[in-house]
Amino acid sequence: MPYQSSHIMNKKNIALLAGGNSGEAEISFKSALIIEQNIDQDLYNVFKINLHKTDWHYIDGEGQQHQIDKNDFSLMLNGEKINFECAFIAIHGTPGEDGMLQGYFELLQIPYTTCDHTTSAITFNKSYCNKIVAASGVNISHSVHLFNTQAYNIQQILEEISLPCFVKPNNGGSSIGMSKVNHAQDLEAAILKAFQEDNQVLIEEFIEGKELSCGMIKANDKILVFPLTQIISENEYFDYEAKYLGKSKEVTPAEVDETIAIKVKSTATYLYNKLNCKGIVRFDFILKSNSEDLYFLEVNTVPGQSAESIVPQQIRSMGLTIREVYTMLIEESMKKS
Repeated sequence: MPYQSSHIMNKKNIALLAGGNSGEAEISFKSALIIEQNIDQDLYNVFKINLHKTDWHYIDGEGQQHQIDKNDFSLMLNGEKINFECAFIAIHGTPGEDGMLQGYFELLQIPYTTCDHTTSAITFNKSYCNKIVAASGVNISHSVHLFNTQAYNIQQILEEISLPCFVKPNNGGSSIGMSKVNHAQDLEAAILKAFQEDNQVLIEEFIEGKELSCGMIKANDKILVFPLTQIISENEYFDYEAKYLGKSKEVTPAEVDETIAIKVKSTATYLYNKLNCKGIVRFDFILKSNSEDLYFLEVNTVPGQSAESIVPQQIRSMGLTIREVYTMLIEESMKKS
């Protein structure tokens, strides 16, 4: 859609941020495509801004690139300076999910659609987030946290962690760099693989059970909880292939007892508040087999919005449109605190 002056159209200018500096950039662009298609064009002028390291640019209808002025996050188009009323952050991984962009926008006093910089930074670090969740009284699996600047001992890890276990980058998502380890001799290779993606690695004990996902949004001082999704992977676990290449079955709403559904939703809502979340957030849990014990897996403060993603499925299942929810998200973000 060609740009028309916001002064003429009386529409708010929204910067849609896509890309990023991690292996999740490809997923980010898929999310941004869906978001761009579903933001209400009658209310907003949408400018998709591609970010990769220091290159922040907008591509106009003729394919010309226009660099963002990072001093005030503005854009010059046709001799007119474009300022933004809101930044819609669709970047998974760094710098969109780890608090870096959030801190930048806070300094510039530009509203944005995600959790604040503190919550984003804490939740992006899986090990630190787990400690807060555990201190809040929610179950987590036993884990070991490694740093690439500190020596580790495979035998000692195996004494602390029972197999099978998951080895994953501590700061990352989309299951990139993640492995399930069933045999002791495979642990070292899995750790090295994860260290290729991050300078910290988290090793977690495997919990057999149902994987349940709960999305939500806060708007008008109320948390709107979406229907649950049960994830059934065709692969050994919900890896990248299962998430994005159709190797999983996602059942929305999840086929679980009402008491379980209430427990998952109430736990997710409790954690949303405890972690001081904002915007659209997705919590993932494991319901342990042959029990009602619920274990926290992770929280996604910039959950995927692509055609394959869970949150859009949940929104549709609730009888809402994605456009309605994005309008709620943008308007809530721009409220004066």
